[in-house]
Amino acid sequence: MKIGVPKERRPHERRVAATPDSVKRLVGMGAEVLVEAGAGAGSNIPDDAFVAAGAKIAPDEAAALRDADIVLKVQRPLTAAEGGPDEVALMKKSAILVGLLSPHADRALLDAYAKAGIVAFSMEFTPRITRAQAMDALSSQSNLAGYKAVIDAAAEFGRAFPMMMTAAGTIAPARVVILGAGVAGLQAIATARRLGAVVSAFDVRAAAKEQVESLGASFVEVSAEDAKAAETAGGYAKEMSEDYKRKQAQVLRDHLKKQDVVITTALIPGKPAPRLIDASMVAEMKPGAVIVDLAVEAGGNCELSEFGKIVVKHGVTIVGHANVPSRIATDASALYARNLWSFLSLLIDAKEKALKIDWEDEIVKGMLVVRDGIVVHQGLAGGGK
Repeated sequence: MKIGVPKERRPHERRVAATPDSVKRLVGMGAEVLVEAGAGAGSNIPDDAFVAAGAKIAPDEAAALRDADIVLKVQRPLTAAEGGPDEVALMKKSAILVGLLSPHADRALLDAYAKAGIVAFSMEFTPRITRAQAMDALSSQSNLAGYKAVIDAAAEFGRAFPMMMTAAGTIAPARVVILGAGVAGLQAIATARRLGAVVSAFDVRAAAKEQVESLGASFVEVSAEDAKAAETAGGYAKEMSEDYKRKQAQVLRDHLKKQDVVITTALIPGKPAPRLIDASMVAEMKPGAVIVDLAVEAGGNCELSEFGKIVVKHGVTIVGHANVPSRIATDASALYARNLWSFLSLLIDAKEKALKIDWEDEIVKGMLVVRDGIVVHQGLAGGGK
């Protein structure tokens, strides 16, 4: 049983899908792990560290993937059409591909997996159940993104976050609002509070209020009644009605005028990010305020965000960094590699040291995207048997 770990080649990506810790665990389960030379460089993991953990170093991507029964990736494979190597073509038929495959983003790539005879599992589809918590890569990466967003905001903000009482006078604390109280938002709240800011948060889901207040932040509420129906069975936010959006816009407009820093984290799986801040709201914010848009890769929560850029509009600094988890790559890789190892523990029989997949397991079924030449996931257009 061979596991291949290639270097990530998409722009802005510094993470790697294995660490010496996860390699050691996989080798202990009977796997032969091949890591492409330099794969861990962006996460400060030298090849020697992988070798010491029991991996072999492949000289290039083709060698890492050629005979791999399982391929571990952070992001979805590149294609020749995107100007990179055709990574799907490097995998053997029947190989198992596991990664953050962005299944809603590129249907053609899913069809390419099917045509190549690859079995594909997407980490985005990890079920939100207790047994799968250790596999939840979206949560592990969002947690770090929420932390990093506050650090990035503090770096751009021209003032201190905490209240400071000095002989020369008192400095008022920064006022920070978090839009979206999911995993990233809750970590952002906790981080901003640790830095001494006065923190508030908004979310469409009623259940978020208790979580926000438990972290010492105040909750910005639009409509308690609407909020009761704003959450999916999987715990994600739903897209709201036009009437709710109008109410929300006015509440946020009034609140944003008083804020120094805004962290936006709102996402709807499979859809563009909800537009929470329009240009007119930015124009009414304080000069020197900062917005960090964590949803910029999905279109942005702020109308004026620009992907991969820091811009100043109406005197407000708007931060739109690409791939924020990759900006804290060492820790992001460590957590993601542990997520992958936890998932592979379902696919590998540690006693027999061989693949043994229970295709009826609810986690396996939930994360399976392509099998037997067919897109099988029910949540994708045309998916299902």
